[in-house]
Amino acid sequence: MLKVRTLAFLFALASTALAVGQQSSIAPETVVVPSGKLRLKAFLWKPTGPGPFPAVLFCHGSGGADSNHTAGLPITEAAERLAPLFLKHGYAFLYLFRRGQGLSTDQGAFMQDILQREEAAKGKEARQHLQFVLATTDHLDDVMGGLSFLKATPAIDATRLAIVGHSFGGQLTLLAAERDNTIRAEVTVSAAAGSWERSPELRERLLTAVDKTTAPIMLVQASNDYSTAPSYALVDELERLHKPHLLKIYPPVGQTSEDGHNFLYLAIPQWEHDVFKFLDEHVKQ
Repeated sequence: MLKVRTLAFLFALASTALAVGQQSSIAPETVVVPSGKLRLKAFLWKPTGPGPFPAVLFCHGSGGADSNHTAGLPITEAAERLAPLFLKHGYAFLYLFRRGQGLSTDQGAFMQDILQREEAAKGKEARQHLQFVLATTDHLDDVMGGLSFLKATPAIDATRLAIVGHSFGGQLTLLAAERDNTIRAEVTVSAAAGSWERSPELRERLLTAVDKTTAPIMLVQASNDYSTAPSYALVDELERLHKPHLLKIYPPVGQTSEDGHNFLYLAIPQWEHDVFKFLDEHVKQ
């Protein structure tokens, strides 16, 4: 069984690398996205043609070893790995670099540095609370700025917008769609997988967000993610409220929970069909 999983993981990596290599000639436009007094940077891709196009705002995770990495990848490479898929399916794609990360490193401190300082000074519970605060204030403000930017961008159909987010960005996806009832769909990938059990205030806040949101929600994880509890808990709440949703838990990816958590980038062939079927149904119709 281990050998089969290893071969499957290597095949997924090879398929992703091939796709990236074939589409490496696609160049984004680097744009400036206001967020309060900040001027964030983002990569914007648009399909060919006059538009107007449906569009997706992507919310990356909280970072990796440094401000220029996410999910084990250089953050610009992470953006370039996903963008061609959205273009292929007819969506404009905005990969926003939130404050302190990627091309926006000059617009604030790197989130992981802030959290590490908090933990060193006050302990792990204080760190977890500060992460919650950042999710519901500064970084959420950045995402709302990204939505405002998309709505004002030529050739973008402001009535056909979706948000997709990975990990910490999946939390932001739920929170942003709660604020903006014009969003047509939201896809959360591995949202809160590392924080759900440790943060009661986060659990309560995300459950409140799905209570209030009007957009259909798709929840996506690999079965060997850090925890699948958040997806199941959020789906239970959505079912209780009879709200439109879709849950997809995919087979294990790689050898570790970190691999499973980052399967968005490592196993594109697993989720591509399902995610774009969901987006097409709720955004393009």
